[in-house]
Amino acid sequence: MTQPMIEVRNLKQYYNAGTAREMRAVDDVSFQIYPGETFGLVGESGSGKSTIGRAIVNLLQPTSGDVIFQGQSAKDRQTTKERLAFNKEVQMIFQDPYASLNPRMKVRDIIAEGIDVHGLATNRQERRQRVNDLLDAVGLNIEHGDRYPHEFSGGQRQRIGIARALAVEPKFIVCDEPISALDVSIQAQVINLLEKLQQDRGLTYLFIAHDLSMVKYFSDRIGMMYRGKLVELATSDELYANPLHPYTQSLLSAIPLPDPDYEKTRKRSIYMPPADFQLQKQNFNEVRAGHWVLEVEQ
Repeated sequence: MTQPMIEVRNLKQYYNAGTAREMRAVDDVSFQIYPGETFGLVGESGSGKSTIGRAIVNLLQPTSGDVIFQGQSAKDRQTTKERLAFNKEVQMIFQDPYASLNPRMKVRDIIAEGIDVHGLATNRQERRQRVNDLLDAVGLNIEHGDRYPHEFSGGQRQRIGIARALAVEPKFIVCDEPISALDVSIQAQVINLLEKLQQDRGLTYLFIAHDLSMVKYFSDRIGMMYRGKLVELATSDELYANPLHPYTQSLLSAIPLPDPDYEKTRKRSIYMPPADFQLQKQNFNEVRAGHWVLEVEQ
């Protein structure tokens, strides 16, 4: 059986732990991501999706639990050399393509930061050629390298962010809502670009998003997040055909379709969680092959 590239094990991220103001951003979440796949993570704002992504790339230190990359625990990466090696293999594309780019730096230098840190270019000519190749790979002109981020549209800035993530030749990329701030037509372009790069470079993605229809199109497997918990996990086809958790059913029932007859009869499913949802004893059970659901412990 193929070994997972990423294994998230009993991950918890609590704020103000042990106080009356305790907030469980991520509450005992576990899942695996296998080489070459796109794992979609879906849920409403505040459900813990981005927190998990940031914990995976080591931008957050979890309250407890572990993130294992290619068999190595985050707890075992103690030396600077080990952390640098991890940072080269695991990258992140951020939600806001403007806030994540230094406005005082030219695009060429933004993209080349990782190349410089990891010593991937032996001279300035090789550095320039690497950046030119990356600009071309994400559909930008070579001349764009000498401009500043504010001179670009949102879609172009997101392409710059993608080029920066690719600069160190990673194996795994966390895509943290990379299309949510873009127009619909630009969203499709960015998704098609990510797909092409995945095929050409053998990348593995964690794709975090709100758009359920886009996640279904782009993901191999999907995990549904609610109030810090992973409530359902299955392949994209299985999840959409047979949603089992009431929250998943509620979200899917809200998706409109371009069919007037269907829309006339579409019924919304409303999920009313218990007040003590996060305090309930619940087990994540495999109810059928590859389909996991969070169920209240009987």
